[in-house]
Amino acid sequence: MWSFSKASRAAKDFLTLRSSRSERLEGRGNPSRCFETQPAAAPQHEGLRVLRLLPALLAFSAAVPLAGCIEPLYGASGGLDTSPLASELQAIEVDEIPGRMGHYVHNELIYGFNGTGSTVQPRYRLTVALRERVQTPILDTVTGRATSATVIADADYRLVTLPQNVEVTKGTAFNIASYDRFSNRFANVRAARDAEIRDAKVIADSIRTRVATEMATRAPASAPALPR
Repeated sequence: MWSFSKASRAAKDFLTLRSSRSERLEGRGNPSRCFETQPAAAPQHEGLRVLRLLPALLAFSAAVPLAGCIEPLYGASGGLDTSPLASELQAIEVDEIPGRMGHYVHNELIYGFNGTGSTVQPRYRLTVALRERVQTPILDTVTGRATSATVIADADYRLVTLPQNVEVTKGTAFNIASYDRFSNRFANVRAARDAEIRDAKVIADSIRTRVATEMATRAPASAPALPR
């Protein structure tokens, strides 16, 4: 027969089991209580952690003194030179280049030297002589038609000062762009034009980089004296 003492003992055991379970769940949700029971880290572990971070600290300390030695190509020179390179590039006048690819190269150079669209008194003149040829290196042995073509472009450029006509720099830019040929004539014409545009962008970017590198190492051209 169920007695009052047995019932009270069962209730006490149930409350004890419930309290211990709630303590375990509370410790699991609270990381701080879990860490309180863990032993403290050994001193040698801290030493190993410092040794692991030592190479990164040495690399950072070696790179900090070199930060002041890096100078952007198109930024202000500073010091005695008060004219930034960007204003010198904006003062370059690009002569017209004949041909369809020459039109593309001319537009890319104008945008590359003076992308702001502002009107600047020209102090330099850039002339470009462009040569273009097309090759068909791959032929279909069944139909005898070319399955691909290559547009080869060479550009001889020369930069002179105005109005002294003194040569600043000259050189040759070169690029190759290939495209696939199909039975559709319109698709071939469009693909050939896209190859010319790719050639024009690469050649214009190469000329701009070479001219900017050369002008960064020389003094800016003095503006012509105004008549009194």
